[in-house]
Amino acid sequence: MAWTTSDIPDLSGKTAVVTGANGGLGLETARALAGAGAHVVMAARDQDKARAAEKSILESHPRASLEVVPLNLGSLASVREAADRILAAHPTIDILVNNAGVMAIPERQTEDGFEMQLGVNHLGHFALTAHLLPALLRADAARVVSVTSTAHHMGRALDPSNPHLRGTYGPWKAYGQSKLANFHFAIGLQRRFEAAGVPAASLVAHPGLSNTDLQATSVAETGGGLMQRFFHGMAGATGMTPADGALPQVRAATDPGAKGGEFYAPRYGNNGPPVRRPILRRIGLTRAIDTLWEVSERETKVPLDVEAAKRGSAPAAPSS
Repeated sequence: MAWTTSDIPDLSGKTAVVTGANGGLGLETARALAGAGAHVVMAARDQDKARAAEKSILESHPRASLEVVPLNLGSLASVREAADRILAAHPTIDILVNNAGVMAIPERQTEDGFEMQLGVNHLGHFALTAHLLPALLRADAARVVSVTSTAHHMGRALDPSNPHLRGTYGPWKAYGQSKLANFHFAIGLQRRFEAAGVPAASLVAHPGLSNTDLQATSVAETGGGLMQRFFHGMAGATGMTPADGALPQVRAATDPGAKGGEFYAPRYGNNGPPVRRPILRRIGLTRAIDTLWEVSERETKVPLDVEAAKRGSAPAAPSS
């Protein structure tokens, strides 16, 4: 039998944080978690869309417990503010779904000078996870789910001398790099959880080809780039609904049988029910993960130290 939202266990009493919960996959992930009884923190940049998304969830689940928190992943200050607000209200976090992202946009920088796709898709989530880590480790068995894409297959591991692709930028090159970073982050975080002996788990998921506003935004941002228009058309013609596309990340976040380090995706590559898929691209994996951590901590100046968080002490920033 195919896994569906009816297979989600009772999440009453649990707290979940979903980034990009104002639309598309994030909205459907928040809807599924709230429908199963979790209190869902909807972390999103566009507050008007977030309020509309909140209303949409309440229409389908009138008793849903929801909270909207402003989060701009393109600003480390905003990430810190959002994390502080979440931690003040929720000393324990059971689920974190790092879902938000941008795709194949023209070259531009975040508030902190990062290449936008790497900054939003990976570095912002890296910093958010680091800030929320103490609350995640207070949970009995927290789940952190990173959302990648089939585009991670065309991505290259970060070059520490030029992670922002200055002088070599391409919209799809940068997107592939950021999605491979998501993939490496999920596996690297699980390794650190295991080394520290904590019960938290890190998993990775991809939604396949889903008909969300991500493709439309990509087309609008590029003024109608050829590849962007192609994928927008494909998503409209053959893509899954956002609710179906969100199922791999929802399963990774909630299935009692899912384990840290696993990868969930549609059965047929870009379509189909959510299933566990093998981890590929193992050659050079450890080196790529170590480089990712080094670059991420250097760029964000936010250390992600599971051992320190386990001890309950705030880790010192790495030396410059």
